[in-house]
Amino acid sequence: MTRKKVLVIDDEPDVVTFLTTFLEDHGYETCSAKDGEEGWEKIQKERPDLICLDILMPQKTGVKLYGEIRKDPAVKNTPVVMITAFGPPEHPAIEFKKFIHHRSSVPPPDGYLEKPIDRSALLKTIADILEGRKAQKTPLGNG
Repeated sequence: MTRKKVLVIDDEPDVVTFLTTFLEDHGYETCSAKDGEEGWEKIQKERPDLICLDILMPQKTGVKLYGEIRKDPAVKNTPVVMITAFGPPEHPAIEFKKFIHHRSSVPPPDGYLEKPIDRSALLKTIADILEGRKAQKTPLGNG
């Protein structure tokens, strides 16, 4: 069985190390990028099965990169899980979903996860997306 490749794009080296190590320990192949510019290059080169994308980064924000992904015919169907600390503490994922949906003409991301990242939610969200199951939309940030 071919391992699924996950691209982690985050400007915080500790987050990248945590996510790539954790995902590799759970059977995924990983690659990473430190910002949106490098992320776009890796998307084109690596053709990941799924992208974990931070929102606030230098060079190119996650929101801008997400818009580019969704508008590029070659990669527009690549699932994206947004990882963020954005939003009010009581419902950050819901508020972020409204924010990104109203700001752009692109569909909402395939999943949302809040920082600090819940390990079980991360694995469930990625597995649900890659296995074609519709991830649940909850205030906890799953899918």
